[in-house]
Amino acid sequence: QVQLVESGGGLVQAGGSLKLSCAASGSIFSINRMGWYRQAPGKQRELVADITKGGSTNYADSVKGRFTISRDNAKNTVYLQMNSLKPEDTAVYYCNAVVVTTPPYEYVYWGQGTQVTVSS
Repeated sequence: QVQLVESGGGLVQAGGSLKLSCAASGSIFSINRMGWYRQAPGKQRELVADITKGGSTNYADSVKGRFTISRDNAKNTVYLQMNSLKPEDTAVYYCNAVVVTTPPYEYVYWGQGTQVTVSS
């Protein structure tokens, strides 16, 4: 089994910053893509950003220029630096990882979610 543990959420004023972390542990051979999703009340879960094992990144248009995703492959950890936060960024943020447990089999895992609240 693989576990994803998120940390770093909280309450911040508009214009502020937060950094989320997500550490993967368990039966891991390697991790391909890692990413962050978010879900606001009454809305569908959406991709915020993701990053490949090689470091290629992809961002939602709504966060480009404000959020930065990065990862430490040695620590099986992905980060999301969020700057210039807006009230519309308020959501539960979920970590996601595509994990190879036993080659060639890969599975998708999710974290438990961390609340980010941006006050106006």
